[in-house]
Amino acid sequence: MSETMTAYRLDAWGSPPRLTTVPIPRPGPRDALIRVAGAGACRSDLHLMHRSDATGAPWPAGFVLGHENAGWVVEVGGDVRDHADGDAVIVMGAWGCGSCARCVSGVDPYCDHPERAAAPGGGGGLGLDGGMAEYMVVRDADRHLVPLPSGLPVAEAAPLSDAALTSYHAVRRSLPKLADPDATVTVVGIGGLGGFAVQALKGLTQATIVAVDVRPESRETAGRAGAHHLVAPDDTAAEKIRDITSGRGSDVVLDFVGSPDSLDLASSIVRPLGDLTVVGAAGGAASVGFGQRLPNEVSVQTTYWGSRSELADVVDLAARGVLSADVTTYPLDAVADAYRDLGDGRINGRAVILP
Repeated sequence: MSETMTAYRLDAWGSPPRLTTVPIPRPGPRDALIRVAGAGACRSDLHLMHRSDATGAPWPAGFVLGHENAGWVVEVGGDVRDHADGDAVIVMGAWGCGSCARCVSGVDPYCDHPERAAAPGGGGGLGLDGGMAEYMVVRDADRHLVPLPSGLPVAEAAPLSDAALTSYHAVRRSLPKLADPDATVTVVGIGGLGGFAVQALKGLTQATIVAVDVRPESRETAGRAGAHHLVAPDDTAAEKIRDITSGRGSDVVLDFVGSPDSLDLASSIVRPLGDLTVVGAAGGAASVGFGQRLPNEVSVQTTYWGSRSELADVVDLAARGVLSADVTTYPLDAVADAYRDLGDGRINGRAVILP
């Protein structure tokens, strides 16, 4: 193994990331070094790249990007018990403090003591070095690595660690409200995450699935994934969804856009006692309170990633063909092209960098 590698590194806020040569990291006693097979390019990375300065930044700049990662273990620390050289693995993205009750149970995204974490609210690729490099160190490997079964392409598994996990978590928390075969769920925004949500809903429920997206090709993708009704978000969208639900409204609305317009639509179609889950982060808000637009006893929540056990579920669903990623791959030396295509809306599905 060489002593250096190529990596796509964000060196300073206000400056674009760059491909550079860095030392290959070494794992500590509880860590694992993995050879990266694939690293997903995520829209949240664009927000990091476009920060103009460090004001309000969650971590100091100076880390390798890439928080959706899968690869092969090549070296483990002496205290690692569950993984060995050669294992195909997928990496949990959020790394908490490791000692609070939530971290111990695998729910690092909701760590009780983020101030004790190496990168509060982040992890590999978000405050710490991630997978847009030939190698990455995964801290606390026994908690943050999930085995991949044979037959599941390792590089293409990378988006399962964030896009699929985030979508599955949002779906899973509302499954009790979708147990009735007459239930309806509306998915707003059929991008890299919303597409996974439609697949999970089709595989796990008998609910009627309504897919909403401004792009005709995305609505068609949702139809192929199992959505029963395809709706454009125009002035007639709420009325159409009310008609689909016989006037009741949707039992569950999953908003993968999170804009003022999408949340206005979501608030107008959710049914009393329903769930409105906001996954997208486009600056919208839902007003909660008597006299507001939301019906009575609607539960409104935001979500952030998912748990380690849910990632294991996602991997199992992918191995069984319930979930599959529509992947466009780029070599590491074309990583800037991948993010440009992502920002311009030219990727239908997920972009994966192959170091």
